[in-house]
Amino acid sequence: MSAAVAAARAGCRTLMIERYGFMGGMGTAAGVTNFCGLHANVFGSHQRVVAGVGGELVDRIGALGGLATPHILFGGKIAAQAYDTAAYKLAADTLVVDSGAQILFHAYAVGVQMDDEARIRALFVETKSGRHAVLGRIFIDASGDGDLAAAAGAPFEKGDGDGGMLYPSTMFRVNGVDAARAGDAWNHFGAWMEKAEAEGHRFARKTPIIRPQKNPAEWRANVTQLSNADGSAIDGTDAWQLSAGELQGRRQIADFYQFLRAYAPGFEQSYLLEIAPQVGIRETRRVVGEYQLTEDDVLGCVDFADTIGVNGWPIEAHVAGNVVFKFADVPNVRGYNQLPLRMILPQRVDNLLVAGRCASMTHMGQSAARVTGACFVMGEAAGTAAAQALRHGQRVRDVDVALLQATLQANGAFLGLPGDEGQPIG
Repeated sequence: MSAAVAAARAGCRTLMIERYGFMGGMGTAAGVTNFCGLHANVFGSHQRVVAGVGGELVDRIGALGGLATPHILFGGKIAAQAYDTAAYKLAADTLVVDSGAQILFHAYAVGVQMDDEARIRALFVETKSGRHAVLGRIFIDASGDGDLAAAAGAPFEKGDGDGGMLYPSTMFRVNGVDAARAGDAWNHFGAWMEKAEAEGHRFARKTPIIRPQKNPAEWRANVTQLSNADGSAIDGTDAWQLSAGELQGRRQIADFYQFLRAYAPGFEQSYLLEIAPQVGIRETRRVVGEYQLTEDDVLGCVDFADTIGVNGWPIEAHVAGNVVFKFADVPNVRGYNQLPLRMILPQRVDNLLVAGRCASMTHMGQSAARVTGACFVMGEAAGTAAAQALRHGQRVRDVDVALLQATLQANGAFLGLPGDEGQPIG
């Protein structure tokens, strides 16, 4: 979304191709319903560090009444912000359409035609009206899985070097919660789960993330973990594993919902409101670019001369049976790392950019910068860089970094450059 909007506003003829009939990706189709990475802990002050197109989308959701007040997590270390999926879909529609970009819904990318090994000529998409070839001068892969980049021959990695990826989850929401009786239930689920386990219940993972939405009677639950028979994470690029994961996720939800009603005060009369339309994928292909963002970059709050924005989210590793968080030394540090342009520039292919969780990061670096805030940042930079490359007749990897940064700042993006710190950003 942010890539399409940025490119269209810069005067490019832009087509955004979407597999569903609505936008939002994991944020809508996978039922995330919670923005991570919009905020950073900046020397103890929780500040919104994503502005520009992503910030505009968030503000439009708020104008529709679909945005909750940010909530503080992990003893004050970080903030997140819940939203309503319906408002997100409406806000996304108007944002992209108003930019002048065209949208092709219900289209699935199935291959490419190359001019040569370094240049994509066309993307093939399958639709209800048949297969089509979409010709373009520059392509941006925001598929999450790096589908276009992989088809074009860009190098990529999967997992931790041994094939182990971050585990997926199937998200769900319940309604009818007695908010007064539930209170701060999110602080007690661990103890309740221990009690239930002693009485014979089994859970796919520890560290449940269960929080209320804007409507206090509605709660979202991030508690499932999807694995193969050998215990490895479901691979979201394998159709058979993905199919098994969909079934497994719903079985786990059915079990956990019974636990909620039996053990969590205030949830006795709750009911299942929604199971997300698809499994929530955290990691599959990570395209290898000119730089890979690392765990040390995140924990060290590192700067880059070619910054395109920032990431304020910590390391969030979904490992077998648990979730492991690692934070920078907040509140004693700035609390965010810059994101370099080089991480959205794939090797080998000259007219391609990548944005989102398939961008160039190590396994652990990706566990932080895969979240929504950083995805918005990468997308806007990719769309802006594409427009700049076309305007100056350059390859995307040759764009003038200073000009790109000036354009992003003029359009309201926050880059974390000297002089930016401490400014009110939301």
